[in-house]
Order: sequence, then C-alpha cells, then structure tokens
Amino acid sequence: MKPYYQDCQVTLYHGDCLEITEWLEADVLVTDPPYGYEHASNWEGPFKGQAIANDNSLLARDEVLTRWGAKPAVVFGSWKMPRPEGVRALLIWDKGEAAGMGDLSIPWKPNTEEVYVLGSGFAGHRSSSIITGNVVTWASKGRAHPNMKPVGLMEKLLEKCPPGTVADPFAGSGSTLIAARNQGRKAIGVELEERYCEIIAKRLDQMCLDFGGAS
Repeated sequence: MKPYYQDCQVTLYHGDCLEITEWLEADVLVTDPPYGYEHASNWEGPFKGQAIANDNSLLARDEVLTRWGAKPAVVFGSWKMPRPEGVRALLIWDKGEAAGMGDLSIPWKPNTEEVYVLGSGFAGHRSSSIITGNVVTWASKGRAHPNMKPVGLMEKLLEKCPPGTVADPFAGSGSTLIAARNQGRKAIGVELEERYCEIIAKRLDQMCLDFGGAS
C-alpha cells in the first residue's frame, strides 16, 4: 500500500489498521487506542463533543493486540474499561493540573490515565510507575487532537522500550511517531481519519525535534 507520508525514518498509512498490515513488521508497539466508552469533551473549543472513531467498544484495541501477539507493547487505556490480557505492569500518566474537569459532583479531577506494559525486553533505569507529562489543553497552545499525548511523555516511554522499529496503529496526532524520530528510531503509523494524517504529515514536515512541550 502506498504511504500517506514517508521520510527516512517514519512511514504513515491512511486507513484501517485492521486492513493495513505493514505495522505488524515493527519490533515494539506503542499506541493510544480507542478506550471503548465514546468519551467526548465538554470543554468549549474545537474538540467539544468529538468522539474518536471506533471508540464505542474495545474491539479494535483487542484485535490489534491479538495480531501483535507476544511482542513488547505499551498501550494507553482507562480505568473505566477492562484492561488488556497479559498486562505485566501498570503505569500511571500524571497529566498535570490542567487536565479535564470530569465529574463535577465529586471533588477530584481526572488527572491520570493508565498505561499497560505487555511483553518483554524492556530495559533502563528502574524508576517510578507514575510518569509526568503535562497535557496540552488548548488548541491555541498546539493541541491538534482530542486525546493528544505529549511528545515528551512518549519519549519517556520509548526510552525503556526494546530497540527496533516502533509501530503505532492508532497514530492520532502523531506524537509517538515524532518521539520515535526524535530518538533516531524508525516508526510505522496508521491513522483512520485523513484529517489527522494531514496533521501528522505537517508536524513531521517541520523537520525539527519536538522535545515535549507540544504533544
């Protein structure tokens, strides 16, 4: 299949990751799949009311993990839905004080997300399972996707992943692909919605290292 975007390190495909198979050739999976509960933000702005494609169930996530098999994977998720099978470690992403408001009837903000570690081969300095990476809240500050992840956060996760090519079959705004390129790694991404493919291509075309402020 012809890539939507390609440079010497990153290849991006536009389409359904369950129909496109090139990402299965990679060595490690780092992805932020649909969480399965059709979350849509109530904040005023360009993403108000927008849900992610295929976010009405966990079928897409689980089918991707089934096809990936026992190879190493780092996968985002939510406590509201069942975790994948075979989770070896649970990491917590601390999103910072600017995260969403959540249920206003209780006195706590939803400042965290879960990150699941599957497979083997991870290495590096043994550190906390709580990883900080402030979320980009406003479109005026560079937010280009409802569930955009900070590049710096993705770099922290990739630092402990096994070597080789990185796969992200739910590429979103491209933060995983940018983080991989910043670390000199090859990456293969797939994104279902063309508007986000365009955003990814523009970010990669900037030809500058994005070290973590934007996501």
